[in-house]
Amino acid sequence: MAQHYRVGRLEQEIEREVNDILLKRVRDPRIAGVTITGVTVTGDLQQATIYYSILSDKASDGEKTAAGLTKATGLIRSELGSRLSIYKTPELTFERDNSVQYGSRIDELINNLKRQD
Repeated sequence: MAQHYRVGRLEQEIEREVNDILLKRVRDPRIAGVTITGVTVTGDLQQATIYYSILSDKASDGEKTAAGLTKATGLIRSELGSRLSIYKTPELTFERDNSVQYGSRIDELINNLKRQD
């Protein structure tokens, strides 16, 4: 039970800290519009997958953002290491969260329908 609680708490902490690090520490214009939407940490706390969304639908922007995050991963991980009170900082993987994009696309379609009425 304690382990499960720790994972959940760690996920929330990582999400909060990574958002803060992206805002204040990473000076890469490619990741200016990134929002962290969620984090999953493995039960052994060794791996963290960080889900993010960007406002643009353009594939080229998606690629630039992914490249920017990959480049910043080392910095983000070492910043996390100094902020989190755990023995070993998990390995970080960034994955684009397409559900957010999907949701905004649906909003857009609904608004278009309303305009046609």
